[in-house]
Amino acid sequence: MKLPIKTQPLIYYSSRSENSHRFVTKLGLPATRLPMNAEDNTLIATQPYILLLPTYGGGGIKGAVPKPVIRFLNIAENRQFIRGVIAAGNTNFGTAFALAGNIIAEKCQVPYLYKFELLGTETDVRLVREGLERFWQHHTSTVL
Repeated sequence: MKLPIKTQPLIYYSSRSENSHRFVTKLGLPATRLPMNAEDNTLIATQPYILLLPTYGGGGIKGAVPKPVIRFLNIAENRQFIRGVIAAGNTNFGTAFALAGNIIAEKCQVPYLYKFELLGTETDVRLVREGLERFWQHHTSTVL
């Protein structure tokens, strides 16, 4: 069964580590969390959104994008409504830091808006909140 997403401009994935979830909670913005299991019910976007996700794979391209995110984006409606991406990562992975954001931005032809490390800092929270506000102000015609 597919569940519609209503009026949520931020869709995110967080694993059992809850790092991305804690970051989104600190943002204090309306958000919809993708199911952790790739086989769970798949959500369907019904309006434009920004995708926030962690990077997996230990520094390589293979496995950098979590499987539930791939499953979500394999649905045409979900790709149609994505407007940007924010990614988390670990700077220990060097050039592969937050690589999932690069992959999604390139494949979906959307801007890579921001990247942060692990849980993010208070500065990251402030910058993302301000950046999302500016982004949606400039894209109001696509939000409604």
